[in-house]
Amino acid sequence: MLIGVIADDFTGASDIANTLAKGVAGDGGLRTAQFAGVPKVPADPAVEAGVISLKSRSAPVQNAVADSLRALDWLQAQGCEQIIFKYCSTFDSTRVGNIGPVAEALANALDAEGVLVCPAFPAAGRTVYQGHVFVSDKLLNESGMQHHPLTPMRDPDIRRWLSYQTTRKVGHLALRSILGGPCEARNALRERIADGAQFIVADAVSESDLLVLGETVTDRTLITGGSGIALGLPRNFIRAGRAKGDGVQFTAIAGPEAILAGSCSGATRGQVALHARHHPAFAIDVPGVMSGNLTAGSLVDFITANTGLSPLIYSSGTPDRVKDLQSQFGHEAVSAKLDDLFATTARLLVQSGHRRIVVAGGETSGAVAQAITDQLDVCAMTIGPEIDPGVPILTIGTDNPVAIALKSGNFGTEDFFAKALKIMEGVS
Repeated sequence: MLIGVIADDFTGASDIANTLAKGVAGDGGLRTAQFAGVPKVPADPAVEAGVISLKSRSAPVQNAVADSLRALDWLQAQGCEQIIFKYCSTFDSTRVGNIGPVAEALANALDAEGVLVCPAFPAAGRTVYQGHVFVSDKLLNESGMQHHPLTPMRDPDIRRWLSYQTTRKVGHLALRSILGGPCEARNALRERIADGAQFIVADAVSESDLLVLGETVTDRTLITGGSGIALGLPRNFIRAGRAKGDGVQFTAIAGPEAILAGSCSGATRGQVALHARHHPAFAIDVPGVMSGNLTAGSLVDFITANTGLSPLIYSSGTPDRVKDLQSQFGHEAVSAKLDDLFATTARLLVQSGHRRIVVAGGETSGAVAQAITDQLDVCAMTIGPEIDPGVPILTIGTDNPVAIALKSGNFGTEDFFAKALKIMEGVS
């Protein structure tokens, strides 16, 4: 294994696995596997990039650090030469959040200096300029992320935000250096290191900038960022003759289908609204879930009764509605109940023969992916074609496999759900 990734949630893991597998046109990508948690057995020797999916984004800091270090140990045992700590392109964390502590722990373990920090993902509208994150034409703190129920982002300056979370000095690699090409960017990076910066926030407003950064960090053992930071890394190994460049492999999967949406983001709510106009949709009654009156069996009955019609189950709500429910029942209690509901539903669906499952929302995706991999007794998910930027099809198992898509809340076009199901069965 050449590259190892420690991702702080499941949708983010799919996102960067997709980037590594598809690579850059003309060069190709790496044979990539995504793992549900830290595996207990070695990886297939054919895997060139391994992505470990954790649920550490909103976990207590000490748990996030411990889980990330366990993932690092396993990846190093597989021979990984470069480690990526992957977090969201909107830098989802609080002032006392996990990104800084995890990055610092990994840097200490690897004795890494000059660690790049770049959450940019231009294909999805997330860019970094002058150390500030933009979502399309809006600063991060004006993009809707300031209302995120778990990790509200109220400051777009990643240098400042990261400084709250780490004891290490934070520097800045400006766009003008990156536009000068890999040599100039590398020299600028060395200057920041000489100045004492140990974490260096890099600007990137286009995929070309990310490719330059990919060449800039060929000698770095640790890199941190969104999925875009991995864009140029596969070709470093391919051009060196150490990888073949045939990363994406997929066989179409037909069979009963289901859509499970637990995200409350604006993009997902729009996708739910469009899909519900043309397909059967079931809105989860959260008070009913909390009281035990609404169970996974009821959801499976609805999906089974609408097989072939692309049925949707969703718990998405407006920010105000989410706040009301959290105030009434408690944030952790609601989150745990919904995660368990979606996980149990997914497990029952696989038991009943459902083979195409689309999931929206980071926490929901983690719960569902873990349930399905446990049900099928496998931990590796292979990477298939991209549905929309950052969202590939994942295949679980080899005998009667299951195709899933794990969509981050804000990702995907408005018709994402129907499109994903079609691509899974090989319909363009």
